[in-house]
Amino acid sequence: MATFQYIAKDAAGNETRGQIEAGDRASAIAAVRAQGLFPTALGEVKSAPAAAPAAAKAKKGKAPAPAKKPAGKSKDINIKLPSWMRGKVKTKVLTQFTRQLATLVNAGLPLMRGIDVLKRQMKDPQMVDALNGIAENIAAGGTFSESLTQYPKIFDKLYVNMVKAGEAGGVLEVVLGRLAEFAEKSEKIANKVKGAMIYPIVVLVAAVGITGFLLVAVIPKFKQVFNDMLGGKPLPAITQYVMDASEFVQHNGLLIVAIIAAIVVVKKIVGKTEAGAYFYDVCSLKAPVTGTLVQRTAVSRVTRTLGTLLSSGVPILQSLVIVRDTTGNRVVSKALQDVHDAVKEGEGMTRPLSQCSVFPPMVVSMVEVGEETGALADMLTRIANTYDDEVDNAVAGMTAAIEPALIIVLAIVVGTIVTAMFLPMIDIISSVSGAGA
Repeated sequence: MATFQYIAKDAAGNETRGQIEAGDRASAIAAVRAQGLFPTALGEVKSAPAAAPAAAKAKKGKAPAPAKKPAGKSKDINIKLPSWMRGKVKTKVLTQFTRQLATLVNAGLPLMRGIDVLKRQMKDPQMVDALNGIAENIAAGGTFSESLTQYPKIFDKLYVNMVKAGEAGGVLEVVLGRLAEFAEKSEKIANKVKGAMIYPIVVLVAAVGITGFLLVAVIPKFKQVFNDMLGGKPLPAITQYVMDASEFVQHNGLLIVAIIAAIVVVKKIVGKTEAGAYFYDVCSLKAPVTGTLVQRTAVSRVTRTLGTLLSSGVPILQSLVIVRDTTGNRVVSKALQDVHDAVKEGEGMTRPLSQCSVFPPMVVSMVEVGEETGALADMLTRIANTYDDEVDNAVAGMTAAIEPALIIVLAIVVGTIVTAMFLPMIDIISSVSGAGA
């Protein structure tokens, strides 16, 4: 028989700690559950190794000889970077871990055992380091949610609070499954938006590159030809304009680069201020082509996050605070703060939501119905599913609008340069033909 130490929750969500004797880990889990408890952590209590021989030698004045280090082998050095120097774990890695842990816990495997299994097959070194720390914290008597708070760059507030709610309700495997589903859908939307922007960015870079090449390398050669062949005759207005632009780029290349760098730096500095960041967020929502996509993505993210939190048992006020801090848009955050204040005063969510231009009337109406029927979490999830489809349509529409627009702009720029270079050639050909006649 072995002794196991456990941490469990009762039906009311109260935490219980104790020890139990059983033949193996599975029997210990079954015994804890037989008491009406839901185990969240369980580990075998191992006795310390006997030190009698060493103590006896110490009494005789004979200290144990230190182990000799093998010759020719240097001491292993394990350099661990501080947490602030480590990068963030990829969303795909975290999602896969959450999904697998939910499957293991749902299959009846203890939480500590599931973490150990996933740790052995994990390839991301930062995730392995985090899982080691989490396992040590749980073995020392901490809860899973408390252990997650030690790694805020990996597990955000949303993750920690949902796990805490799952522990309190004894439904950790259900909450982990919802977290994995939430992360998968969020990543899917993000990938669609990034994929839609690849082609326009490539076309834009190509347009800038081609225009720069023509202005720097091609047009100066034409300028020399025109001076020799036209004998100082005035050039057409469009040709002269292109020539002046080419000369300006050649002689002021560093100035152009400095201006672009200054714009980027100023934009970042202004974006770090509260007023500047709020202004940028307003612009992102009001932009002609991308504004619709930003708005629908924000609505989808807010409703899915809030619905997931509420369905997991997180209180409404705490859920609103978490969603407010994870929206990434200050306009939406302000609206959620107004909702939070209204709910705190005993009002509903409908009035403050209707006063914010971010949330369409249809969303406000569905939230109102959810509040009246007591199915707010389910209604929010339905809104998120609907707006996921809206995001797909917005991505397709944005791509359909941007791609031909960029191609037309590229054609106009290149066509203007070609036309500007061709017009003087007509005068050159006419003068050569007149001289030949």
